[in-house]
Amino acid sequence: MNPDIHFQPDQIVAASTERPAEQAWLSSPLWDSIWILSPAFIAVGCVLLFREQMAASTNVPLWVWVCFVLLIDVAHVYATLFRTYLDPTAFQNNKTILLAIPAIAWVCGSLLYSLDAIYFWRALAYLAVFHFIRQQFGFVILYSRKDPLEFKKYRWLDCAAVYLATLYPILFWHTNMPRNFSWFVAGDFIETLPQIVTQAGFAAYLIVAFAYIIKEIVLGAKNRFFNIPKNLLLAGTALSWWIGIVAFNSDMAFTITNVVSHGIPYMALIWLYHHQISNTTYGDSVGKDNRIKLGRLLISNVAIFFVFLAALAYLEEGLWDGLVWREHLSLFAPFSFLPSIGDTAILALLIPLLSLPQSTHYLLDGFIWRVKDRKSDWSA
Repeated sequence: MNPDIHFQPDQIVAASTERPAEQAWLSSPLWDSIWILSPAFIAVGCVLLFREQMAASTNVPLWVWVCFVLLIDVAHVYATLFRTYLDPTAFQNNKTILLAIPAIAWVCGSLLYSLDAIYFWRALAYLAVFHFIRQQFGFVILYSRKDPLEFKKYRWLDCAAVYLATLYPILFWHTNMPRNFSWFVAGDFIETLPQIVTQAGFAAYLIVAFAYIIKEIVLGAKNRFFNIPKNLLLAGTALSWWIGIVAFNSDMAFTITNVVSHGIPYMALIWLYHHQISNTTYGDSVGKDNRIKLGRLLISNVAIFFVFLAALAYLEEGLWDGLVWREHLSLFAPFSFLPSIGDTAILALLIPLLSLPQSTHYLLDGFIWRVKDRKSDWSA
C-alpha cells in the first residue's frame, strides 16, 4: 500500500493551521481499533500467552496453517480484485497494466526458476518483504494526514521510524541464520550479510526510536496533540515484527504475527474503501455491467466477502497441494487426483503461474493506492 491515498476528497487535504488538530481515523475510533490497529497487538498477545508452545513447535500445525495462512494470508491477496479486475471502470481505464503485470511476472518468474528455483523464491520473498513494509508505511502516512503543520515538518522521522521498525528485524534475520522459519521456502533469504550491517541497523533503530519519542513528547506538549492511531500503528508494527522475528525463533510465532498484522488490515482497508466512497463504481448510478453486479454482491456483506476470498484461497492452495506440495491432501481431497509434477521444465512454468496471485498482488498494490489524481478511478 502506498501513502498517496485519500478516502474522501476533503479528508486527505492537509489540516488547516487555523483549526484544531484532530485524530485522522479512517472510519471511526472503534472500527479502526478493531480492524486496523488491534490485529498486531492481538497476534503478539497470543504468541506471548502461548510462548512455551511457540518455542517447542518445530513446524506450523495444520489448524494454524488453515486459520492464518489459508484464511488470512492467501485470502487477503484476492481482496485486490475489488480494486482492479472486478472494478469495470478501473479495468477499462488501466487494462494495459492490469494485463501486462501478470504476464511480465509469469515470464520473469519462469526465467528465474529455469535458472535455479531458489532465484525465483528469493525474488518473490524480497518483493513480499517490500510490500509488507510499504503497507505499514502507508498506514502511518494515512494516520498523519491531519497532524498539525509543525508535526508535518518531521514526517521524515515518522517514515524513518516505521522503516527501521520493519527493516531491522529483517537484517537481524539475515545475520542470525539458520532460523526455524522462512518467508516462503528454506534459503529464500541470502545468508552472506555481514554482522556489522545488523549492528549498524540496530544502532540506527535506537537513535531513530529515541528521536521519534522525543519529537512526539515535545511537539505533543507544545500543540496539545497526541496522534493516537499513528502511534498505535507504529507501536504495533514495531512490536509484532520484533516478537515474530527477533524475540522468537519459531515458525508458528512468525506466521501468526506476520500474517495477522498484515492481512486483516489489508482486507479491512478494501472493505472500508468500497463502503465509504460515495462515488464507488459499485454505486447505484452505474449501469448493468455483470462485473458491477458481481462486485456489489460480493462486497455487500462481510460474510459473503470473506467466503469469496476464502474460496479462492482454497482453490489456489488446492492446486498447489495437488500438483506440487502434496502435504495436506486430507484437507484438499478434491485435488488429490491431480498428478504430482516433478519435471523441472514444467515446474519452471507451473510454479510462477501458481504464484501469480501473490506476485500480481505485490506489484499492483504499488499502483492502486498511489494515484494522486482524485478524478482517477484508482484514486482512493
